[in-house]
Amino acid sequence: VGDLKREVIHTKDQGTRRLTQEKIKDLIHQSQLAKEHAYCPYSKFRVGAALLAQDDKVFTGCNVENACYNLGVCAERNAMSKAASEGYRSFKAIAIASDMSDQFISPCGGCRQFMREFGSSWEVYLTKPDGSYLKMDVNELLPVSFGPDDLSMEKVFNIPNK
Repeated sequence: VGDLKREVIHTKDQGTRRLTQEKIKDLIHQSQLAKEHAYCPYSKFRVGAALLAQDDKVFTGCNVENACYNLGVCAERNAMSKAASEGYRSFKAIAIASDMSDQFISPCGGCRQFMREFGSSWEVYLTKPDGSYLKMDVNELLPVSFGPDDLSMEKVFNIPNK
């Protein structure tokens, strides 16, 4: 991803600090299954996401395109919105899947900002169809980000009410 030098990890390798290798493999598998439901008649670019909540519940999403292009919804935002609509606000990880075999799927800028709304340190697994993945966290994907805490920061001046 960009100029970052990272090690490619295969699902048979050692697990992470926070998630077991089996949990990561399952999350990636669920993102691949979600990809099968993608509605992408225009781009033909299928994306699936599997979002893991703190209580280990998984929410899946796929991209849903629209003839009015800017009304389409990315898989990641679809999964996060589904979780938020059920009261979830804290997540352990998200896995993202596509059909690209030559590079890892990476979330768009809008999805990165959407992820940031729910924290900056949870894990993001960028995957390939063979199950290999690149593990990052939201902070790495969106460094020096703007989030909910920034709204309560002291401001230089107040705008008077009219």
